[in-house]
Amino acid sequence: MSVPDYMQCAEDHQTLLVVVQPVGIVSEENFFKIYKRISSVSQISVRDSQRVLYIRYRHHYPPENNEWGDFQTHRKVVGLITITDCFSAKDWPQTFEKFHVQKEIYGSTLYDSRLFVFGLQGEIAEQPRTDVAFYPNYEDCQTVEKRIEDFIESLFIVLESKRLDRATDKSGDKIPLLCVPFEKKDFVGLDTDSRHYKKRCQGRMRKHVGDLCLQAGMLQDSLVHYHMSVELLRSVNDFLWLGAALEGLCSASVIYHYPGGTGGETGARRFQGSSLPAEAANRHRPGAQEVLIDPGALTTNGINPDTSAEIGRAKNCLSPEDIIDKYKEAISYYSKYKNAGVIELEACVKAVRVLAIQKRSMEASEFLQNAVYINLRQLSEEEKIQRYSILSELYELIGFHRKSAFFKRVAAMQCVAPSIAEPGWRACYKLLLETLPGYSLSLDPKDFSKGTHRGWAAVQMRLLHELVYASRRMGNPALSVRHLSFLLQTMLDFLSDQEKKDVTQSLENYTCKCPGTMELLTLPGGPTLPPVPFTKLPIVRRVKLLNLPASLRPQKMKSLLGQNVSTKSPFIYSPIIAHNRGEERNKKIDFQWVQGDVCEVQLMVYNPMPFELRVENMGLLTSGVEFESLPAALSLPAESGLYPVTLVGVPQTTGTITVNGYHTTVFGVFSDCLLDNLPGVKTSGSTVEVIPALPRLQISTSLPRSAHSLQPSSGDETSTNVSVQLYNGETQQLVIKLENIGMEPLEKLEVTSKILTTKEKLYGDFLSWNLEETLAQFPLQPGKVATFVVNIKVKLDFSCQENLLQDLSDDGISVSGFPLCSPFRQVVRPRVESKPVNPPEGSKPGDPSHVKTLEAILNFKYSGGPGHVEGYYRNLSLGLHVEAEPSVFFTRVSTLPATSTRQCHLLLDVFNSTEHELTVSARGNEELILHAGECQRMAIQVDKFNFESFPESPGEKGQFANPQQLEEERQEARGLEIDSKLDVHGTHPSLKRRGEASVEGLLNQLVLEHLQLAPLQWDVLVDGQPCDCEAAACRVGDPVRLEVRLTNRSPRSVGPFALTVAPFQDHQNGVHNYDLHDAVSFVGSSTFYLDAVQPAGQSACLGALLFLYTGDFFLHIRFHQDSASKDLPPSWFCLPSVHVRALEAPA
Repeated sequence: MSVPDYMQCAEDHQTLLVVVQPVGIVSEENFFKIYKRISSVSQISVRDSQRVLYIRYRHHYPPENNEWGDFQTHRKVVGLITITDCFSAKDWPQTFEKFHVQKEIYGSTLYDSRLFVFGLQGEIAEQPRTDVAFYPNYEDCQTVEKRIEDFIESLFIVLESKRLDRATDKSGDKIPLLCVPFEKKDFVGLDTDSRHYKKRCQGRMRKHVGDLCLQAGMLQDSLVHYHMSVELLRSVNDFLWLGAALEGLCSASVIYHYPGGTGGETGARRFQGSSLPAEAANRHRPGAQEVLIDPGALTTNGINPDTSAEIGRAKNCLSPEDIIDKYKEAISYYSKYKNAGVIELEACVKAVRVLAIQKRSMEASEFLQNAVYINLRQLSEEEKIQRYSILSELYELIGFHRKSAFFKRVAAMQCVAPSIAEPGWRACYKLLLETLPGYSLSLDPKDFSKGTHRGWAAVQMRLLHELVYASRRMGNPALSVRHLSFLLQTMLDFLSDQEKKDVTQSLENYTCKCPGTMELLTLPGGPTLPPVPFTKLPIVRRVKLLNLPASLRPQKMKSLLGQNVSTKSPFIYSPIIAHNRGEERNKKIDFQWVQGDVCEVQLMVYNPMPFELRVENMGLLTSGVEFESLPAALSLPAESGLYPVTLVGVPQTTGTITVNGYHTTVFGVFSDCLLDNLPGVKTSGSTVEVIPALPRLQISTSLPRSAHSLQPSSGDETSTNVSVQLYNGETQQLVIKLENIGMEPLEKLEVTSKILTTKEKLYGDFLSWNLEETLAQFPLQPGKVATFVVNIKVKLDFSCQENLLQDLSDDGISVSGFPLCSPFRQVVRPRVESKPVNPPEGSKPGDPSHVKTLEAILNFKYSGGPGHVEGYYRNLSLGLHVEAEPSVFFTRVSTLPATSTRQCHLLLDVFNSTEHELTVSARGNEELILHAGECQRMAIQVDKFNFESFPESPGEKGQFANPQQLEEERQEARGLEIDSKLDVHGTHPSLKRRGEASVEGLLNQLVLEHLQLAPLQWDVLVDGQPCDCEAAACRVGDPVRLEVRLTNRSPRSVGPFALTVAPFQDHQNGVHNYDLHDAVSFVGSSTFYLDAVQPAGQSACLGALLFLYTGDFFLHIRFHQDSASKDLPPSWFCLPSVHVRALEAPA
């Protein structure tokens, strides 16, 4: 026997072998349709008996194997079923003849046969026949199963007769010697009368009867016969048949212990033998293999026709452990015979199946290892493939997955052996795919993204290379690209630098003809290959969604009702919050993107390859919003380290957009890399809201861009910075062009400013503008430009703490401040008495050489389009950097009284700190020319101010609750009023630049008091004409009416007052003559009385004088020191000087 049946299992020993074959030309589809129905009748219960008959069907069986039917009866073909097509009566004789020819092949062993004829109708088909069944077609054949059952019953009748015939053989010592084919020549010439020969015949026949009993469903009988056969054959050293008897004993015991079978396909078999339940309790007893046989029960030929007594007393079933020992013994006996290789191999396979059920994998592997080295005849390539495949399946059955994969791979390589004319690459590929689980290899890249690497990487790479080659030889380049991509993606860490280059070069060669895609590939057997995204080429470590630039970020208009109050938990930490990485990845980011604007996502990537990596067509994968991805191409240097890459795109609709990942094209393979499949990626969120479209504003200015950056502490981001250099007090226009570069109309615009410099005191409006002219050009359509003008006025402190000129008279007031050492002293006049003090840098407000820096931000708040409807706007900021150079300084300020009580003289020491000639002028005064570094005094006559009339807004009172702050605000307001009246300007004739010079910061409280009108306003009228500065003319001898009028501007009631008028003459030499009784006479009293005057009230007193001589007379009005005037400050009683010129009376 040369053809092994690798599907054999122990329970096959109880089956009858039936061959089903076609006769003539029968289509494969029709044949197997009937074969399937025939093979479904695999067991039947014997009529009038509890025995069950099992049938094993084969559609192909080598005739030479049939010759071993006496050795093991389950190898004997006992039934033949033939299927044929016959459509006419004239073809019937020839068809029937073919049936007889077919029977002759297995004729020596056949019990019965049947012929199924399809297509023949008529007289022949209607003739009743036992061995032939006629059917009109393959569909109309309902009685096939019934015919098969009848056929099996006929087989059983023959089987039972043979069993009884052999068991009741009365031929005395003439028991025939059963032998296998290769033994026949060895027994020629043996002494048939020897005791040794007789025992051999008895042992072999007893074993044969055991086989027949097992096939006939008599399990316990077979066990008895097998035991007896073992004893007889062991005594004569008939090792081949002893092995067969032991194997039969093992098979019967396996059938008893494992009713479900060991083949794994036939399913559970229900035994109906009456003795089985009683014996079930003794299945696993160690002594169950003992044989208790009464020698007297045997006949002279060793065969007792009635073994019922023995069955009742025997415990003949082997235990599960002993089954394996007997298998080992049987196989060892088989191994002694070269021609019994197939029997030995099949016994190993049967033992392995039993051990697999017993879960004894290591012992099963020993049997399999023995099977590997069993040397059969020269096998064909197909038989080798079958052998290795079965070995693989058996190793898989016992849990040796890698060993199973090894033999499966050997079978795959055998499919394409060089000796095969037409290599079966498809079969090779299919078998290679089946080896993957054994090597811990999956074709799904997701299985390699988590945890440590499983399996031997070197073996896995070899296998993947073989898959690539096999798929290429199959003519399927898409599969080659997929497998090679998988190799590069999953085995990258195990490839050497040279291997990486080789694999990528091969991949590029393949993708030139068939680019790699993300589509599922369906394999020939039905399974699909998942796509392989290149998540390691390059490796992405971090994904960050970037906010729009500061100038493009949308902001929500604040709700008037406070609806934007945060709804977050009031607790700093809450343990209820789930901290999940997946939730972090999918959480919404707290900024927005805008429809139609370019949005950016930053990736930190790394190139693990030892050569430059070219990534083409890299873009974003998004969902939720229609998104136009703008692909990028990049080239990463070898082993680059983390490298930032920015991917951009434009959302076309509004809603919530989720960045799911990115796509790349590397080495010709297109990859969709999802963030969920990248566990090592850090991200702060991938979901962001897209709001409706907004316009985009671009600004350009008439000033040059600034090289300076604004103070970092300001917290404001500016899109553009411009700079300008101005003298202190100078004003310049900044022309700003507003261009709408977006796609939506610009409808709303608000402009605000913010001054960043806080250490410098600014006077007046630093930035001022008129927005009405600009808004008249709105709405601003896309591509249109509007003009906006901003006035920049620099008015810093003009005071300087240096006294560069001679002191004024005793009533002069100097500017208070710190004594500083100024560098321009050398230009003017050194002063020894000054003690230099060096304060910290930057705190020298009076240093004329110090250039002050002013910084401000212009905010343009604009909106329009759909975004404006939803309540969104944008902020565009323009940074302004102004360098203020000092121009003039007022080093000293003082006041002198003027001739009128309503006026005074303001004296200013003006210093030119520039390098150019400077002209200084005030309202109503001549120009003062100052050379570079020159200081001169400037006198300005000013009307006194009524500061108490300045209104105070309620907002100011509420804002400055501190009285000190309130007083400072009042003082600033007074300084502003004074400065506006003075209108001091400085002009650089050579530079043609002009600016203001403010005295706001110079005026202390004492100077302000001198410039302020007293709360009590005194007016003296001579003959009804006010007398303050000019002399009043009168005639000698005419009475002159004198009126003193008081207006109370204070907030309280004043008076009563008593005033005395004392005339005098000034001799212009410091002598005042008050002895004028002969020159001046009063009409009435010289003392005037004023009643109490209410706030905002007025009172007057009248009198008269008579001048007796011509001349210039002065009237000195004195107040009486009483309680009413004592409580008030002296400055409140400032009466004008009265000058009266007495002239000759007309003739």
